Amino acid sequence: MPKAKDTAESEHGTLSGAPLAEYSAEMALHPAALGAPEGQGPAPDRHQAILEAAKQVGSLLKRQGHCFAVAGSVAVHAHGGSGRLQNDADFCVRREDADAVAATLNEAGLSVVEPPEDWLWKAKCLGQDIDLLFELAHEPVTSEVLGRAVELPVDSVHMPVLAATDLVWSLLASFSEHHCDFGAVLPIARALREKVDWERVREDCSGAPMPEAFLYLLERLQVIAPASGT
Repeated sequence: MPKAKDTAESEHGTLSGAPLAEYSAEMALHPAALGAPEGQGPAPDRHQAILEAAKQVGSLLKRQGHCFAVAGSVAVHAHGGSGRLQNDADFCVRREDADAVAATLNEAGLSVVEPPEDWLWKAKCLGQDIDLLFELAHEPVTSEVLGRAVELPVDSVHMPVLAATDLVWSLLASFSEHHCDFGAVLPIARALREKVDWERVREDCSGAPMPEAFLYLLERLQVIAPASGT
């Protein structure tokens, strides 16, 4: 894996020969680009900042022909879900492609680092966190998962986004006794319910108590129909 650059240039990066630092400075001069009212200075809009970072990274990966898919809250947004983006932009890549993806980002001036966790690498773009995920809910990102991705606009840039079924499955399959936030996933399930193959989600989550409890809750709330045969 390429070493992260410890320079001002690597912190901000470049894209298509133009420093991303210049792009970031331009946005600061135009607060409306981040949702700030005109005349009130560059009040940061984290939601739009994350979208801008996702667009930059997605454009880089598309341009170099990498196989990837947007995941996480940015994927929910692309599928039509509501809510503000608060944390980072997630991109699914196969582990065997990680070095090539990191090289592309490093060549554009984005620093890529390998954290202690062995299922992702991290990067920075326009000051926002970027996660390169090799696993979803402890399952490896595969060619099949990426092949099911759908082309959707992330703000104004079209790029592959995890299929709604894979996206919702990844959220439910992540539930455990230590992490089980039904409240955060419920509005996502409501927003994406028409796009999800719920029978496949049930099959893939069969026997896992937390996901099954959440599916039962969705049935009781009439978000989804009961399982066939019940």
